[in-house]
Amino acid sequence: MKKYVYMFPEGNGKMRELLGGKGANLAEMTGLGMPVPQGFTITTEACTRYYEDGKTIYPDIQDQILLYLDQLEKITGKTLGDPEKPLLVSVRSGARASMPGMMDTILNLGMNDEICEAVAKLTNNPRFARDSYRRFIQMFSDVVMELPKSSFEQFIDQVKDKKGVKMDNELDADDMSELIVLFKDHYKKSLGEDFPQDPKKQLMEAVRAVFRSWDNPRANTYRRMNDIPHSWGTAVNVQSMVFGNMGETSGTGVAFTRNPATGEKKLYGEFLMNAQGEDVVAGIRTPQPISALADTMPEVYQQFVDISSRLEKHYGDMQDMEFTIENGKLYMLQTRNGKRTAQAALKVAVDLVDEGVCTKEQAVMKVEAKQLDALLHPTFDPAALKAATPITTGLPASPGAACGAVYFTADDAAKAHKTGIKAVLVRQETSPEDIDGMAVSEGIMTARGGMTSHAAVVARGMGTCCVAGVNGIKVSEEDKTLTFADGTVVHEGDVISLDGSTGNVYLGAIATQEAELTGDFGRFMGWADEIRTLHVRTNGDTPRDATQARKFGAEGIGLCRTEHMFFEPARIKAVREMIISDTLEQRKAALAKILPMQRGDFEAIYRAMGGLPVTIRLLDPPLHEFLPHEDDEIKELADEMGVTFEKLKGKVESLHEFNPMLGTRGCRLDVLYPEIAEMQTEAIVSAAINVWKEDGLHIMPEIMVPLVSEVNELRFVKKVIKAKADELIEQSGLKMKYMVGTMIETPRAAVTAGDVAKEAEFFSFGTNDLTQMTYGFSRDDVGRILETYFDKKILESDPFARLDQNGVGRLIRFAVAEGKRTRPDIKLGICGEHGGDLSSVEFCHNVGLNYVSCSPFRVPIARLAAAQARVKELGLA
Repeated sequence: MKKYVYMFPEGNGKMRELLGGKGANLAEMTGLGMPVPQGFTITTEACTRYYEDGKTIYPDIQDQILLYLDQLEKITGKTLGDPEKPLLVSVRSGARASMPGMMDTILNLGMNDEICEAVAKLTNNPRFARDSYRRFIQMFSDVVMELPKSSFEQFIDQVKDKKGVKMDNELDADDMSELIVLFKDHYKKSLGEDFPQDPKKQLMEAVRAVFRSWDNPRANTYRRMNDIPHSWGTAVNVQSMVFGNMGETSGTGVAFTRNPATGEKKLYGEFLMNAQGEDVVAGIRTPQPISALADTMPEVYQQFVDISSRLEKHYGDMQDMEFTIENGKLYMLQTRNGKRTAQAALKVAVDLVDEGVCTKEQAVMKVEAKQLDALLHPTFDPAALKAATPITTGLPASPGAACGAVYFTADDAAKAHKTGIKAVLVRQETSPEDIDGMAVSEGIMTARGGMTSHAAVVARGMGTCCVAGVNGIKVSEEDKTLTFADGTVVHEGDVISLDGSTGNVYLGAIATQEAELTGDFGRFMGWADEIRTLHVRTNGDTPRDATQARKFGAEGIGLCRTEHMFFEPARIKAVREMIISDTLEQRKAALAKILPMQRGDFEAIYRAMGGLPVTIRLLDPPLHEFLPHEDDEIKELADEMGVTFEKLKGKVESLHEFNPMLGTRGCRLDVLYPEIAEMQTEAIVSAAINVWKEDGLHIMPEIMVPLVSEVNELRFVKKVIKAKADELIEQSGLKMKYMVGTMIETPRAAVTAGDVAKEAEFFSFGTNDLTQMTYGFSRDDVGRILETYFDKKILESDPFARLDQNGVGRLIRFAVAEGKRTRPDIKLGICGEHGGDLSSVEFCHNVGLNYVSCSPFRVPIARLAAAQARVKELGLA
């Protein structure tokens, strides 16, 4: 029969996948001879089977639980439900990945009417016994029977008011008896049955409740945020109780071996005497700092200091510990690697290396890569944020904090910025034409769109806070109003605050503060760069992007989107002239106006990158995006351009497509209008020649053809590129080389990658479109169904935020293998938004890509993620 339960001495710290983090660490501490109350762990596999069996605990698992309960009773000399020698236990969750506060715990299990009075006599402490029983009723009702814990608070307040006291610990044994009666009566009235008196029934129901809590909404949300699969399940730890509420020689507390906010090497934590664990975090009583325990119980304090030091050295990391003191004796209830701020994480990692506790490779694993966001973006003042209540929540599309006056058009935001007003741009959804207003706004909020919408992608690239896809709001550009679901109306000029790290939106101003890079940052990132083999580039379209990315350690540009340059006000007129041209000569004349502008752009970007590689993508979006669609806008533009309304209206209609994202865009534009590719090639290559001659930077342009699905498309466009590039290089007299490659962003390109590689010297996987076309999802609209898909366990994460390794990833693996088979030296990269996602970066390392490319503010995150992937590969974690 399969083993589903382990006594603590049977396990060890390496059995994390089976015993969960808490169970493995309890087993490890037991093996180290530390004072751990004994117990057993029900494995994560039992949880998985619970869900496979239709949310029931199979009889053979129940039999094993009772068998190991019997062993625990023999070890402790106590029996569950025996009034002579009563055993009480705690039942706690313990997933293999730390999920603090996400799942449920039940303390004092085994209490009933008879046991309560027996414990009162055995301990000669009726108050303690009845306090423990009323706590158990409240926790069991909340966790197991889903009767809200808060519904019991009214009775506690009622008894305190009657007695004229403010604190729970001022209630005596008789008061506790009264609360037990009130609690049991509330239980029966609410649920139609008496509170269960059978301790073994209590135990099975508690185990079932902990398994069930693996699937509660907060746990599901936490797992999605932290890339924890639902299939892992949680273990359950059943542990003999020790009591911190037995009087003034008992207590409980939580402590860290170092300060989790600053990283300072000093014991940090709190404790309460005559209390149980939840009291420390409940805020009902004010805990004392851990240092005060030295005065209260000096011997216990010194023992705890010694154990803390041993645990940190043993685990090689800062520890977060829970402890209880029962009648003057210390017990360790838990240890785990402590959660910490980004600043603290860097300091702890660097200090541990300096102290000889860990290697550089181990140190880079001690900082969560996504934490670096907090060092790169503005944040809200913690005290001000704590006092604020969000009015709504959207998708946390780009991290950071923003506070400013609401404006509903990019033009209005830009005008406000010029007068010194901090603006927050609020749109139904943004478009490329909004770029000027987006660039000067403190933050961006949209009613539509997902994590890879235009607003999200551009905001991340600029390092600007963005909250996207805020359901239930109405944005009226005409009325200049924003209406929230509760009817609250915000007008232009009213102030709101956005938290791009949580998606929360607040009315009014919340103070922000600039993030600071600590002195440890450069040293730590230097270690990451020594370790990693995967290069990190940036997605950047302007010299500002390039400069920012280089500051963050980018090793080149993996995607320069030329269309963003086309939308600038000074040149969009020439672009529109090109679009409405009737003849080739007219189009070339319009393109000739754009040429010097683009050449200047590329020269500035080359210089900003200092000779590092730059991949420039030819024009990608459909031409209709450059033209207005409402009649009044068309008329205004027609008058400005000196053409008739009818002609421009006809052109707009002729370019209309039912599905433009699958229409005339990408390489298809260059097949239809080769002169566009010719002009862009001239701008790219002549800019490189100029910078080579003027600055001595030996540029090797990388020209990328987008949206190829048939090798003959690439072959055609490549001929146009080569003809112009070779001509310019020959005229320059330089021995300059260049590369022509393609984005792999259609499934057909991926499965025919061997053929495509005959023409392409490099592949860059455009995973935004590749995901969209593989799933058949619209990336701007999928947000509407994702929550339902998450709830029904159809998807565990947003495939546009985290690379789908089973489907899209399989296409990438195949394309990499086929591309290398045709062209062994082919350069391979990724430039979709997944280039900055942690699990996606690890996938890119494992599949053998040369680089990832991501927005400038995600470059440090990708650098660290690449190093961590290498450490895992080498087994040095």
